[in-house]
Amino acid sequence: MAEATRIIVGVSGSLSSLAALHRGVAEARRSDALLVPVLAWVPVGGEIAYRRTPCPPLLKEWERAAGKRLDTAFEQALGGYPNGLRIRPLIVRAGAGQALVRIADRPDDLLVVSAGRRGPLTRMFHGSVARYCLAHAKCPVIAVPPSDLLETLERAGRHGFPFPNTRFGARYATRRPDEMSPVGEDPYRPSSTS
Repeated sequence: MAEATRIIVGVSGSLSSLAALHRGVAEARRSDALLVPVLAWVPVGGEIAYRRTPCPPLLKEWERAAGKRLDTAFEQALGGYPNGLRIRPLIVRAGAGQALVRIADRPDDLLVVSAGRRGPLTRMFHGSVARYCLAHAKCPVIAVPPSDLLETLERAGRHGFPFPNTRFGARYATRRPDEMSPVGEDPYRPSSTS
C-alpha cells in the first residue's frame, strides 16, 4: 500500500512561520494530504555545550517546551488544530534545515517553509533554513515570503510599540499598559491636566 502524500511544514513560532503554517494547511486541504508540522530545536547553548554537561531532566523540559511552542503556533495561526485534516506533529531535536530535509525524504512530499527575514545580518549570523531546504531537499519546496504587514509589525516592534496578547508584544513592549496614552492622544505632548 502506497503511503499518502505528505505536506511537511517548518514551524518555529515566528510570525513568518505562521504564514507558512497557513500555506501548509491550505495545501493539505487542497490535496487531501497528511499535514506534518515540524518544530526542530536544539539545547540551549547548542549540542556541543549540552554534550559537555548533559542534564536529562532539563532536556525533557526543553522538549516539553518545544511541544508547547508548536501548540501555541497552531493556536495563534489558526485558533487551534484544524478539523478535517490528518495531522502528525513532530518535535525533532536537530537543526531546522537538516531536520526538515531528513523528514521530507520522498519525491511526492511537499515541504513548506518560511522564507524568513530578508536582512543580510540575519542571513549571515543565522543562515537561512529556506535556502538550505531549497538546496538539499529531494521534494518540491515552497518558500513562503514574509508579508509586508509582518515586516511592518516587526519594524514597529523594534521601536517599542506594544503588541498586546502576542509573544511578539511581550518581547518588544517597553512600557506597561498603565503607562500608555489613551487612544488618540499624542504621547509626546505634555498633558493639559498637568
